[in-house]
Amino acid sequence: MSRRRFPWLSYLVVVTGAVLTVVPFLDMVMTSFKGPGEAGTLPYRFLPKAFDLSNYRAAVDQLDLPVLFRNSVVATAVITGSVLLTSSLAGYALAKLRFPGRDLVFRLVLATMMFPPFLFFVPRFLILVHWPLAGGNDLLGRGGAGLTVSIVALAVPFLVNGFGIFLMRQFMVAIPDEVLEAARIDGAGEFTVWWRIVVPQTKPVLVTLGLLTFVDAWNEYIWALLVSTANPDVMTLPVGIQLLQDHVDPARTMPVVMAGLVLSILPVLLLFLLLQKHYIRGVMLSGLK
Repeated sequence: MSRRRFPWLSYLVVVTGAVLTVVPFLDMVMTSFKGPGEAGTLPYRFLPKAFDLSNYRAAVDQLDLPVLFRNSVVATAVITGSVLLTSSLAGYALAKLRFPGRDLVFRLVLATMMFPPFLFFVPRFLILVHWPLAGGNDLLGRGGAGLTVSIVALAVPFLVNGFGIFLMRQFMVAIPDEVLEAARIDGAGEFTVWWRIVVPQTKPVLVTLGLLTFVDAWNEYIWALLVSTANPDVMTLPVGIQLLQDHVDPARTMPVVMAGLVLSILPVLLLFLLLQKHYIRGVMLSGLK
């Protein structure tokens, strides 16, 4: 009723939310073009006095961009692919297969979402350190650095995602059982049913989960910093950008860091623009289910 009486109120809320979301991003871009001493001064200037690309050149000169991009791309691609595969398979099993302890397993998956991820960083790191027959370790996991010196360490702790399993399971529950039973009667195995019938119907949600996972993995900082302390060769882009502050003239620190952030956000922005249509549809379907 109030929406019909005051339609402008809905537009005001939407426009306000859009402004609060877009302005920080635009400020980051504008700051990346500011000259020495312009950032952080009062009165605050949103636009730079002159658009200068020297901050981008400084960021590229200080960062080993090919190596950082390679590490970030490899880790993010492995994590995203693994989360999509495991979430889809586990979600199908928990939604459409009947086996003893299914509800208990689902509750355990939900329980993993209640703990802060930082709580598991130290145990995960110790597990990787003592990984048998890796990084100079013997069969008992002693004598070396384990997997912590390998790029594998960036991805291993994030290969399975509780939220992804929950999201896929909740969506797959709504798929009619009759369709799956008809496929089984025709001789299709469970893997065929999952791949030929379930996956095509869950494509929008898979795209949504893939984008969310990609963004989280691409921006992961604390775990990547922990791993890069053991082996700087596996440093990722977020860690390298943060370390820019130690190698840049203090008067130019903020603009150069912002330039590095703009460079790091371009792959995420490009991926979102390419998959925007599927992402919005997936969000809508997830809400309806």
